Amino acid sequence: MLLKWLAGTALTVGLVAGAHAQNFPTKPMRLVLPFPPGGPTDMLGRAMAQKLGEQMGQSMVADNRPGAGGNLGIELAAKAPPDGHTIVLAASGLAIAPSLYSKLNYEQKDLAPISLVAEMRNVVLVHPSVPAKNFKEFLQLVSKYPGRLNYGSGGVGTTTHITPELMMNLTGGKMTHVPYKGSGLALISLMSGQIDVLIMTVAASHAQVNAGKVRALAVMAPERAAQLPDVPNLKELGHENFIVRLWYGMLAPAGTAEPLIARLNAEIHKAWAAPDLRGRLTGAGIVPFLSTPQEFANFIQTETVRYAKVIKSANIRVD
Repeated sequence: MLLKWLAGTALTVGLVAGAHAQNFPTKPMRLVLPFPPGGPTDMLGRAMAQKLGEQMGQSMVADNRPGAGGNLGIELAAKAPPDGHTIVLAASGLAIAPSLYSKLNYEQKDLAPISLVAEMRNVVLVHPSVPAKNFKEFLQLVSKYPGRLNYGSGGVGTTTHITPELMMNLTGGKMTHVPYKGSGLALISLMSGQIDVLIMTVAASHAQVNAGKVRALAVMAPERAAQLPDVPNLKELGHENFIVRLWYGMLAPAGTAEPLIARLNAEIHKAWAAPDLRGRLTGAGIVPFLSTPQEFANFIQTETVRYAKVIKSANIRVD
């Protein structure tokens, strides 16, 4: 009798949760964007918020909450009520932060992965004066003359900093780091020859590549980039272990009911199938990168371990 009662109770809870997911959302929703207005995170977040709101019959407000490298916005979402009405658009920094900061006011376990959403592809850029015409010659140059080349970044602990460190960690090469307050400033320095190397998004740099102001050696993805169709990708060059995705994903507070997570996951996939949103984002260099909730959880774990090794090896700290 007890087993029958427990089974009946579980079935009832499941039915109630499923019905709740069908009626969800019951009020306006909020998508926390952990970065300032402007830029790819803001563009992606606002486009997704508008489309998800249209699909789900409730408005979704894009709420910019910048600070501490994105950690303030993530913390806000992690501490929100787990009713599915507040979610956050996190980026690769979610996997970097645990190793970069000595103290965070949240943990990854405080968040429930919903889905990977999108990625922006990075490209290895050099100043035209660098005597490397392709990626193979570049690696040889870094190995032969350790420390001679300097690479720029958008700041200590950013993906533009950690990505070259990963490459050097895997090859044993050495370059000198020159941090800037934003990758845009680093790109200006690359064009003027003040630095030799920069890894940044295709979307932000393809115009300078096509104008001949910088040289693109490889797209750090398993596919070529539409804006740079003649530039090989790392998979075809045999360097898949160098691929670093600048990814974005949506998460809810831990404890959010699984049917709500499943509903949100389905709506995200549906949004990318809409030609208007897909055309708007891919035209800006933001491409779909989707998953199940469990795949996203596994991906975060893999990325966290990968970045932890690089950050420890390079002794990178920001606090």
